[in-house]
Amino acid sequence: MSTPRPTHLDHPGRAVWLRRDAEQVSGALPPLLAEAERLARTVSMGLHGRKRAGPGEDFWQYRHAMPGDVLDQVDWRRSARSDGLFIREKEWQAAQTVALWVDPSRAMDYRSADAPRSKAERARLIALALAILLNRSGERVSLLGVDPPLPPRSGPAQLSRMAMALTAQDDDRPDYGRPPDGPMPRGGRAVFLSDFMGARDELFAGLASAAQRGVSGCFVQILDESEETFPFDGRTVFRSVGGSVRFETQRARALRDAYQARLAQRRAELQDVARRTGWQCLFHRTSESPRKALLWLYMALGGQD
Repeated sequence: MSTPRPTHLDHPGRAVWLRRDAEQVSGALPPLLAEAERLARTVSMGLHGRKRAGPGEDFWQYRHAMPGDVLDQVDWRRSARSDGLFIREKEWQAAQTVALWVDPSRAMDYRSADAPRSKAERARLIALALAILLNRSGERVSLLGVDPPLPPRSGPAQLSRMAMALTAQDDDRPDYGRPPDGPMPRGGRAVFLSDFMGARDELFAGLASAAQRGVSGCFVQILDESEETFPFDGRTVFRSVGGSVRFETQRARALRDAYQARLAQRRAELQDVARRTGWQCLFHRTSESPRKALLWLYMALGGQD
């Protein structure tokens, strides 16, 4: 049975029709969208939004006047009730753009026997839940690395487009992913969710390319718990999910220290790239609650880290 390809929608009503059709064809879209909504709801409770001072019409807060403020900014009525001068700040209302990339490679399909989800399933859930939160805050979101591309938009129709694109499966997927070279608005923000286990040169070139465009954001490395703890012992055959790599050993446990050292090196490299580019880096495993990663991302993008 074929999976519906991602489609652009120009009217919110069409999103409902297409969502219903997708449910009849694959049954994949409603569970993902519903679960993402539930996850976003658990994070939005207790948060006070992502307000910041800037040009706009709506009142945000009062603050004490500081050197450099002009008299036109002073709220004299509020200042008359105290001994100091107060500035009336308005809420920043310019919509920002956040580009999301969810690694579509076959390596992300890995899931150990005791894992609740594959890496790909966890990445899609976090990405869509983050898009829901950003949309509620008035942000525009886009999805990178999909065909056709999803340019920055807001609203429920965009969330439906993203859900369909995330649940569509391409048979011609690479074994390991690298961030795409697609357009990202200069000065915008981006979130890359991947295991970041591909070839070093290709991977880090993609990460650096985004930063060179003036884009800031977050790397989220998602791993299965077994990829961290390396619980293998005795005769073991290791195969990449795509089948391009095969390695057999009679003493898997003897490889644990070397493997974990390589993993630590890769993570140190990711952190170094993040430091040099002004990005932030999070390490997440599928055995952890997705709420923790989602809250971290939401606060990091809002500059509240």
